[in-house]
Amino acid sequence: MEHYDGENDYMQQEDDWDRDLLLDPAWEKQQRKTFTAWCNSHLRKAGTQIENIEEDFRDGLKLMLLLEVISGERLAKPERGKMRVHKISNVNKALDFIASKGVKLVSIGAEEIVDGNAKMTLGMIWTIILRFAIQDISVEETSAKEGLLLWCQRKTAPYKNVNIQNFHISWKDGLGFCALIHRHRPELIDYGKLRKDDPMTNLNTAFDVAEKYLDIPKMLDAEDIISTLRPDEKAVMTYVSCYYHAFSGKQKAETAANRICKVLAVNQENEQLMEDYEKLASDLLEWIRRTIPWLENRLPENTMQAMQQKLEDFRDYRRLHKPPKVQEKCQLEINFNTLQTKLRLSNRPAFMPSEGKMVSDINNAWGSLEGAEKGYEEWLLNEIRRLERLDHLAEKFRQKAAIHEAWTEGKEDLLQKRDYETASLSEIKALLKKHEAFESDLAAHQDRVEQIAAIAQELNELDYYDSPSVNARCQRICDQWDALGAMTVKRTEALQRTEKLLETIDQLYLEFAKRAAPFNNWMEGAMEDLQDTFIVHTIEEIQGLSTAHEQFKATLPEADKERQAILGIHNEIAKIVQTYHVNMAGTNPYTTINPQEINAKWDKVRQLVPQRDQALIEEHARQQNNERLRRQFATQANVIGPWIQTKMEEIGRISIEMHGTLEDQLTHLRQYEKSIINYKPKIDQLEGDHQLIQEALIFDNKHTNYTMEVNVATDQIQSS
Repeated sequence: MEHYDGENDYMQQEDDWDRDLLLDPAWEKQQRKTFTAWCNSHLRKAGTQIENIEEDFRDGLKLMLLLEVISGERLAKPERGKMRVHKISNVNKALDFIASKGVKLVSIGAEEIVDGNAKMTLGMIWTIILRFAIQDISVEETSAKEGLLLWCQRKTAPYKNVNIQNFHISWKDGLGFCALIHRHRPELIDYGKLRKDDPMTNLNTAFDVAEKYLDIPKMLDAEDIISTLRPDEKAVMTYVSCYYHAFSGKQKAETAANRICKVLAVNQENEQLMEDYEKLASDLLEWIRRTIPWLENRLPENTMQAMQQKLEDFRDYRRLHKPPKVQEKCQLEINFNTLQTKLRLSNRPAFMPSEGKMVSDINNAWGSLEGAEKGYEEWLLNEIRRLERLDHLAEKFRQKAAIHEAWTEGKEDLLQKRDYETASLSEIKALLKKHEAFESDLAAHQDRVEQIAAIAQELNELDYYDSPSVNARCQRICDQWDALGAMTVKRTEALQRTEKLLETIDQLYLEFAKRAAPFNNWMEGAMEDLQDTFIVHTIEEIQGLSTAHEQFKATLPEADKERQAILGIHNEIAKIVQTYHVNMAGTNPYTTINPQEINAKWDKVRQLVPQRDQALIEEHARQQNNERLRRQFATQANVIGPWIQTKMEEIGRISIEMHGTLEDQLTHLRQYEKSIINYKPKIDQLEGDHQLIQEALIFDNKHTNYTMEVNVATDQIQSS
């Protein structure tokens, strides 16, 4: 713990501060209780006390008061602020005062005390105890701790079983405390009944007697001392020092009283009475002189609180301050008459007070006081009633203004929102309905604004002290109200204009959708037809397809006009958007078809038309070639077919009739065979034409009923 280093180093610390940081919890508890009680024993002289030693000294105020009480000196004026800097300043003033008494504080700073550091706070209090309660103890040329110990040893020497060698274990049985009390006040303790083996009774007896009869607060607990192997030395030393001051102080007080009595005996009673009269008269006249201007002051206050305080001060004056002065005036007259009587009886000249301090002077001054007091209370009450009305109006103004300001909060931002720029038509209609509701609400608040202005005007007429702030607030409300009205009209116009534009765009969207859908379907059908693979077998069929295609091509100019009209609708929408800066939130709600898709499909149709033309031309040429092959095959087949049929009939008859010899029959057959062989080139030519027909995938021929079965018949003739 910290130590004192004065000009006379009165004690050497057994432990340094670092070691004391490891204070035993039991010792810390004893120190906390002892030091708190010691501080309160002095602070109660100033009408206060502490509960928690590390908390109650944090702001430095009670610490400075404690030092003033125990030193009898005035410290620097304390800071009354609640901030940390004020608390540190107060604690520093206290520490500076301790240092000015020659005490060196080691490792103790104002910040630790303000932060409620228990170890540092206990160390600081111990330093104060050492300086102001122990340092000045002097016994047989020893001082401080050694002097206190020697005093205890001298006082307890005659008592058996008491051997004071230190300030810890020597006091555990309680006999040392009892011996000190019995030595000075034997009537308080029956020492003969005390037993060394009953420390609890001994300690409690000493503590209770000291507290009750010696005004020494109970700073220690018997249980703590007994249960602790070694009681805290600082706690015990602090408590024992109170015994020393109690008993030695009593002797000093008695000596001082005797001296005062001797001084008083020397002074003449009459002279004292004269001095008392002069002083009492001066004090009373001074009080009257100070009080009359206060009672004559009719300057009204601006606030109800200040006027009520004036009334309360006046009532305190009548209830608390004036009655003692009335008694002083009466006592002054009694003292004056008593003094004159004593002087007359002692044949001494009458007492002549100083100029202006005669009883008549005091009566005249008192009369002036009564005159100033007359009507003061009535004036106060009238002023209070006036201020009550003003305060009522001001409070009414503040309430209505606060309600209005709360209502208008955020309204300007709401009215200035440009949410309609990205809204759809349905959202715009919803915004319009919401805005119409706001307009109704705005109109309903018109009365409140007028009431606020009327109250402000009335406060001005009644000369309200805070009229400038009322007028400024009223002006802000009126200006804001005008601004809200203008912004409301502007938003109405913007919403209606946007609604009209979006309705126009919506109609155009609908028109676009109505015309784009069938046109899109027509283009999709056209593309499907133009890309359709046709299968024809005759030239008539291809001619029919070509005719239909030409008819389709004839419709393209009209279709292009429709396309241009549809795109014109879209362009009209784009023109409106660009001209009026409409921020479109989405696409056409009625269709997913867009101009790009229409143009793409139209380009596809235009691309497919010439392709279809080429395909039809090619197919027409192919069908013409097929017709030529049919006719060529039919011409030959219609000749070869009958020939083969005739030959088959003849061979049939030969095989049935069998005329002539076998040789004749063979000869006849060889002649048939030769004629057939001679006819074979024509048949081969027919077979070649048939091969071309098959390769051209021609499956019918209206020009002949013969097929390539004639070739099979020829083979049968040859085999026959």
